[in-house]
Amino acid sequence: MKMRPVLAIAILATAAAAVLFLGSLAQEVKQDHHTERISGSAGDVLEDDPVGRLKVYVYDLPARYNTALLEKDPRCLTHMFATEVFVHRSLLSSAVRTLDPEDADWFFVPVYTTCDLTASGHPMPFDSPRMMRSAIRLVAERWPYWNRSEGADHFFVTPHDFGACFHFKEEKAVARGILPLLRRATLVQTFGQRRHACLKGGSITVPPYAPPARMEARLLPPGTPRSVFVYFRGLFYDSGNDPEGGYYARGARASVWENFRSNPLFDISTEHPATYYEDMQRAVFCLCPLGWAPWSPRLVEAVVFGCIPVVIADDIVLPFADAIPWADIGVFVAEEDVPRLDTILTSIPAEVVLRKQRLLASPAMKRAVLFPQPSQPGDAFHQILNGLARKLPHGDGVFLRPGQTVLNWTAGPPGDLKPW
Repeated sequence: MKMRPVLAIAILATAAAAVLFLGSLAQEVKQDHHTERISGSAGDVLEDDPVGRLKVYVYDLPARYNTALLEKDPRCLTHMFATEVFVHRSLLSSAVRTLDPEDADWFFVPVYTTCDLTASGHPMPFDSPRMMRSAIRLVAERWPYWNRSEGADHFFVTPHDFGACFHFKEEKAVARGILPLLRRATLVQTFGQRRHACLKGGSITVPPYAPPARMEARLLPPGTPRSVFVYFRGLFYDSGNDPEGGYYARGARASVWENFRSNPLFDISTEHPATYYEDMQRAVFCLCPLGWAPWSPRLVEAVVFGCIPVVIADDIVLPFADAIPWADIGVFVAEEDVPRLDTILTSIPAEVVLRKQRLLASPAMKRAVLFPQPSQPGDAFHQILNGLARKLPHGDGVFLRPGQTVLNWTAGPPGDLKPW
């Protein structure tokens, strides 16, 4: 009985906030040389201008490492790992790009390791280590820059579930470990988990790719009421890869289904309707539970559609945490507390819900998680550049002494050592 008034207040509050969905907040803009902070009522989005603060050299690799893979299977442009493609494209036209490697602060190796798709469209990273090793060997043989630092001033985009561990199952990814050749490089990888073997220290964590134009085309009119309290569409069990149950999502998704499938506050299902984007815009809270990895595109979709993300993934490392105020715009629920989700969400005061929605309505917040083409100031690509700029200048330990060797070219599982 106690939940109903809270729900009513929350939905009324969100209906009022929906007017702000596409509009700008009353903003105070403070400028300080290369830094611009856009302020709402709280929870600022930091917008740094990376131009003039770093120069990036993009290696011109043979097409078989990147563009030829796209020509073979254009589906690679639309899946959630397409970050590697759009970072490459954006760099080619970016003002930070330099054509003189002697002037470069950073070197980018454009290898599309997730473009080998199955018939159902799922990237399988089994060839990725050999492909990456081959690209690095090519770079080391043709240019002098890798060898002088063993890749410490190079960066790679490794957007698959467990990044440069190159496996989609966690226990096997952990057993493999990060590809040894990449242990001195900076990895741009989809957000992961603290103290995890596959999240390299110093990595720049980024959101998965979600199609900006497709989402923009499905925006509902401002003021659309949010009449659904909790929304989720996706798998609760993965019987194909987890036949005994309990391992997929560490049981968190199964717990959501078992506890709330009949709860009238929860609109949850395995069906993925054609109105999925519209439905998210009619919801107050959108569940963002872990799957095989701690993350999914739902977090990006929730931010874009102004649905308060409910993150269920212990120790998750979120994208651009120094720029996006995740604690102010989201709700974080421990995996062990999933059975209490209804109590947790209905106990959030309506004014807190309204404040989170106002922050989510900021165009800067939405832009920071997207990779539009062409790139725009403050978007996810620029947040990556900001992260690279903040890692400059390189420390004394980056460049090796003559004859010093850090990495072993023959290190890694035997299968990784086969020619690609």
